[in-house]
Amino acid sequence: MKKIFLLFLATRALAGDVVPMLEIDLSAKPKPVSPILYGLMTEEINYSYDGGLYAELIRNRAFLDPSRSKEIPNWSLDLKAGAQGAIRVVDTTPLTDKLPNSLEVEIQSAGADKPLRVINNGYWGIPIKPDTTYRVSFYVRGNPGTWNRELKKNDVEPFSGNLDVSLENADGSIVYAKATSPAVNKQWQKMELTLKTGSDVKPTTDGRFVISVKNPGKIWLSLVSLFPPTYKDRQNGFRIDLMEKMLAMKPKFLRFPGGNYLQGDRLWERFDWKATLGPLPFRSGHQGCWNYRSTDGMGLMEFMTWCEDLGAEPILGLYAGYSLKQQYVEPGPLLEYYVQDALDEIEFLTGDAKTSYWGALRAKYGHPEPYKLKYVEIGNEDQYDKAGTYDARYAQFYDAIKARYPELQVIASCRAVKSRKPDIVDDHFYKKSEWNFKNLDYYDKERRGEGYPKVFVGEWATVESSWTVKDDSIPPTPNFGAALSDAAWMTGLERNSDLVVMHCYAPLFVNVNPRGRQWSTNLIGYNNLESYGSPSYYAWNLFANHVGDVTPPSKLETAENVQLPHSVTRDSVTGKTFVKIVNPSDKPQTVRINLNGATEVGKTGKLETLSASSPNDTNSITEPTKVTPVTSPLQIPGTSFDQTLPPYSINVLEFTAKTKP
Repeated sequence: MKKIFLLFLATRALAGDVVPMLEIDLSAKPKPVSPILYGLMTEEINYSYDGGLYAELIRNRAFLDPSRSKEIPNWSLDLKAGAQGAIRVVDTTPLTDKLPNSLEVEIQSAGADKPLRVINNGYWGIPIKPDTTYRVSFYVRGNPGTWNRELKKNDVEPFSGNLDVSLENADGSIVYAKATSPAVNKQWQKMELTLKTGSDVKPTTDGRFVISVKNPGKIWLSLVSLFPPTYKDRQNGFRIDLMEKMLAMKPKFLRFPGGNYLQGDRLWERFDWKATLGPLPFRSGHQGCWNYRSTDGMGLMEFMTWCEDLGAEPILGLYAGYSLKQQYVEPGPLLEYYVQDALDEIEFLTGDAKTSYWGALRAKYGHPEPYKLKYVEIGNEDQYDKAGTYDARYAQFYDAIKARYPELQVIASCRAVKSRKPDIVDDHFYKKSEWNFKNLDYYDKERRGEGYPKVFVGEWATVESSWTVKDDSIPPTPNFGAALSDAAWMTGLERNSDLVVMHCYAPLFVNVNPRGRQWSTNLIGYNNLESYGSPSYYAWNLFANHVGDVTPPSKLETAENVQLPHSVTRDSVTGKTFVKIVNPSDKPQTVRINLNGATEVGKTGKLETLSASSPNDTNSITEPTKVTPVTSPLQIPGTSFDQTLPPYSINVLEFTAKTKP
């Protein structure tokens, strides 16, 4: 880790008594700041959806997860009470053609005092909270029995009776909540129950969900579901704490559904939006590209609800005929199916409910009004297409979309496009801190103007180690050293926000349980009960919550070998000014700030500081707020003043500075 901070240590002392000088020219013509500069990127990685934001607590709820042994993933049978029986996954009694598997439960002997118990442990345990109501639903059918005409009686008795459902601790010695279903019959029926925990229950991550059977016979289970309270109490909804953490970021856009998740490893494993519509019994799910299966409980409409709840612009990723295992669709007639699929998707979101087939289907599924859509992205990271087909594929999508939807902004997933000028190009950066500090001016010299596209930095993060996880001793979320680097990089994006119209950190989420992480560093961590923001999360919030609509010219002069990354934005109407300065040194730094062209400056302001005693300091499940911002008053004596920045700190100065009309 010491090598990571060589750049920081090289900036320890200022040369002589030279005081760094930040000149801000408020009288010069400023550049505009993109109104949607700060946003979010998401995809199914690190159990971000299933086991993360998507609040479903039952894992392998439709019995479709692949198994390499005779065990059923995340399901088990408890016979400790003395019952006899067995469970197995079968495809002989499908609930729907999309959910062909069910769990066959054979109860050879059981009773009120010796129930057979079917267990699901969820995603690293079922989270139990006090005074909480959980929604349970599942489909069940009982054995209809076998009638012997000659004997005029059943050779096999039909199943009859009720089922008990409960939330328990790991060994079943404590029952937190319990409910009983109506009687089971021989047809598939949906059971819906609630489980309410008491106010004296101690929170734990180590609970389990239990279905108990007291009568002999056979039953089949499908689509077993357990939801805690969700954000805005939505059915099939989201975790409240994760939604609140995103809302605190004030995101202006959300890029979805990925990422690699959009593409899939193979063509048939892509995000097929049509397969994610409608009731859950008709969503089969699909294999994801990070070694686990997606339920598709978070489908296209759930993503759009997510955007609406955040007040964020949707940035819709469209599958463009290229998957990660180098499978691609030749441009031309073969690609037309996927081009039409993209047009159908746009129509589903934006079409009129009365005149459009896809718009009418959207209305049927609960959203009569068209969604607002301004941006679509063609593919994801198509520079990795070794066949070099992206230029032609992009042109085919671009022409079809612009012909029908000329108002849409069409984003290229990389710069390998020559035949068409994209409205926006998507750049991705996963770099070490040393690279970030050396490239703060990366976009300063980028060509601008009518003939050149705008830029979307659709994925970026400071990554000191390998992208994928090879060392579990490395924390799943960044430390403060990475946050300093991230903040420094953001100053360059903000200074160039006339060109860089959007940017977002990636990945957004990580489940911190063992084997829950696939990517080395991530913004927000959680287990099944709690969540926390990393130091980089708080750095992001400082930037996104303190930004104006213009950026005036500014220049910071320092002694040689001293770096103090900075950016300045202003609200052109109120004159509120935001000065952001990063001090990566282990020594305090004093900066003289000159507000050239200011006619009036407020005498007081606000200083927000994110700092740590060491770059290795970080947040975690056990120490979620070790590194968080501190707010203090700011005294402004005039148009020129000195400000001392603590060691290892990210600083936002907020004050009012007015200029001549």
